[in-house]
Parts: sequence; structure tokens; C-alpha cells
Amino acid sequence: MKIKQGSTWRDVPIGGAVLETGTSMEYKTGTWRSQRPVWDAEKCIQCSACWMQCPDMAIKLDEEGKIAGIDYDYCKGCGLCAKVCPPKAGAIVMKLESEGK
Repeated sequence: MKIKQGSTWRDVPIGGAVLETGTSMEYKTGTWRSQRPVWDAEKCIQCSACWMQCPDMAIKLDEEGKIAGIDYDYCKGCGLCAKVCPPKAGAIVMKLESEGK
């Protein structure tokens, strides 16, 4: 069963079961969030804790494997990245989506 863009909850299989693989890139889930992580490159110490904790793989890496930003198309705003960011660095803070970028 293929879930199409614009489907409602009635179209989702019982239990929300994912019946096919490789679908995560098809759905940009960033519109779900009410708050967004804001990353400050100047403060980032490149510990990669945010990258390791992100359940959506929304922390972007560059060619050298360094943190390069956040992919807001897929970030759901859970705040795990900000929670694990070392307090002394404070490179990621959560902002209300209504505050803008």
C-alpha cells in the first residue's frame, strides 16, 4: 500500500505500520515541528553528539565529517540535539518556530 502526499489518517495502515522500505526521503517531515534547533557554527566544538542523537539524521555533515548545519526539511524539532550539546559550547538552542530563523 503506497501512502500518497495529502493522505489522511484513514489512509494509513492499522498501527501505522510501514509496509515498504526506503520511504523516509519521500516525506519532508519538517513541517511537524513547533520549535526548531538553531546551530551556531562559531560556538560548535565539533563533538558530533547532536549528529549521534538525532533520530531523523537531520544534522548535516560536510565532506570531512564535520557538522555543517541542520536539514530543516526533515528535522521534527524534538530538541535532542540541543539537549546533548555541551552546555559550555551552547552551539544549538531551540527557538519557537513562530520566531522565524
